[in-house]
Amino acid sequence: MKLLIVEDDQTIASGLEYSLTQEGYQVTVCHNVQEAIQIIDQQLDSISLCLFDLSLPDGSGYDLCRRVKETADVPVIFLTVVDDEVNVVMGLDMGADDYITKPFRIRELSSRIKTVLRRYQKSKPQAQEVITIHSLEVHPLEGKVYKHQEELILTALEYRLLMIFINHRGQILSREQLLELIWDVAGEFVNDNTLTVYIKRLRQKIEDNAQQPVIIQTVRGLGYRMVDKDVKK
Repeated sequence: MKLLIVEDDQTIASGLEYSLTQEGYQVTVCHNVQEAIQIIDQQLDSISLCLFDLSLPDGSGYDLCRRVKETADVPVIFLTVVDDEVNVVMGLDMGADDYITKPFRIRELSSRIKTVLRRYQKSKPQAQEVITIHSLEVHPLEGKVYKHQEELILTALEYRLLMIFINHRGQILSREQLLELIWDVAGEFVNDNTLTVYIKRLRQKIEDNAQQPVIIQTVRGLGYRMVDKDVKK
């Protein structure tokens, strides 16, 4: 699932990109209106949700929201330091789906994103994304995973690890890359030994035979790779 973030503050933009990538999203970042318009015009059909800062050096989030809504039914959340009724109402009247005032916690933003996406999912059940990998069915919008049509109970870290592999399927991920991607900014520490345990537990749940895994394969001396065949969207 792809997010478009338009934020001129480099520090905030980098933090959002890092944190939301950990949540399993594919993230594209722009720092001004001109860059964003190019992405909107060329890639809007692949974008699931937009995060627009209201105040940008060459325009405003309002301009981008208007362009998105005139082109496709894609949800928009505004990021703003201005928490007054006039700006909020103006954005919502324009078609924005939500707004969040800076400074904010990444968990709050993540919750807002999921809420908006769920709302769009319910209004468009036919557009629900389902990822099929062998006997697995992954429903990213719901955060649910099924094996042979029975729901699997995954911990938050197991689910995050699975989504990291899905978003990089076919690629070899080293242990160092996995540790960096799975790092929780809220302070949940994952070290090399813990990673081994989580991969083992995840395999026990998703593989038909955890001793001979076919979904998450070990590439000796390099790391791990999720199979990239038999995958449908």
